[in-house]
Amino acid sequence: MIIIEKKEQCNGCHACSNICPVQCIEMKEDSEGFRYPEVDYKKCIKCNKCIDVCPLLKEKKDIFKEPKAYACLNKNEKIRMESSSGGIFTLLAEKILDDNGVVFGAAFTKELRLEHKYIEKKEDLNELRGSKYLQSEIGDTLKQVLEFLKDGRKVLFSGTPCQIGGLKSFLDKKISKEKIKDLLCVDFICHGVPSLKVFKKYLKYQEKKSNSKTERIVFRLKNKGWKLYSVSLLFNNNTEYKQQFKNDLYMRAFLTDISLRPACHECGFKSKGRVSDITMADFWGIQNVKPELDDDKGTSLILVHSERGKDYYKSISESILSKKVDVNEALKYNSSAVKSVKPHKNRENYFRDLEELTFEELHNKYVKDSLIKIVLKKIKRYLKG
Repeated sequence: MIIIEKKEQCNGCHACSNICPVQCIEMKEDSEGFRYPEVDYKKCIKCNKCIDVCPLLKEKKDIFKEPKAYACLNKNEKIRMESSSGGIFTLLAEKILDDNGVVFGAAFTKELRLEHKYIEKKEDLNELRGSKYLQSEIGDTLKQVLEFLKDGRKVLFSGTPCQIGGLKSFLDKKISKEKIKDLLCVDFICHGVPSLKVFKKYLKYQEKKSNSKTERIVFRLKNKGWKLYSVSLLFNNNTEYKQQFKNDLYMRAFLTDISLRPACHECGFKSKGRVSDITMADFWGIQNVKPELDDDKGTSLILVHSERGKDYYKSISESILSKKVDVNEALKYNSSAVKSVKPHKNRENYFRDLEELTFEELHNKYVKDSLIKIVLKKIKRYLKG
């Protein structure tokens, strides 16, 4: 049975709970707001499948060390403005859906829980589009992917690098190599995943200020441009909170690394090479590398790792503006691809006081002054040029 001795040893990918043949593993939220596997020892048959499937314990295979890198954007400006960066995910997803496939990604429920789900219609793509600065709940979606592949359906699965690692590890002994060819894995360059408990506290803070429940949240509104994107919350009383990311308290905590999952500080998936087929990211620094593709409406950095990824990228070529770039030059402005962030020096105290202090008090005590210079430094790096 799987035992988590240190929180850094678990990224919450749900592979262990999905593979358990007797369903004795449940992902439960800890005191910080992160989900970890909890084993029902009375049901456990000691098959050790949960240990064998863990992507942090398995040797990584099929990693392409030097991906091909591209700067690109969707020619459809409407889709691009509704996307976090260049609108490439939508094009890849549409290719899968056109072939009677299914697309998995993270979507907010009506209760603003972030869950992984699948869609089968293009009109539902807006649910999966855009960045969500929170760890999604995978649930049983790994088993759902398996069933779709067994049925001969094409599948696009998008998620964090560790979620892709969990899926690939889960499928490794469950399905033939022939069937796995129908799976397109798309990850993104991940800074880290913030705490669910911190997110809930932030929503309550905002709802108290507006005296209304949150109806919708958008983390990457481009009303002030792509580089200075805003956080937007729409409330049931038709009022809206809108603030640039550098001034929003939740994003400040995220950028100062104080609210991240412990495993994010020792991430085992930071590298140029990935187990995914395609990696997507904001092309920070595009104005220095390919200024002709910078109109401040969003430009994507795309890393192509596999032949499957190459084929799908080629299939959308008529719908994008694209320039090949040097991968090392591109990643110079996006160090999160290869480097884990260090834990905030006050992280332990921050979570200790999470229940007692208001969100604003928590921010003022641990975020506002202590690491404001780091926030500004990151912002300057993103906007450099």
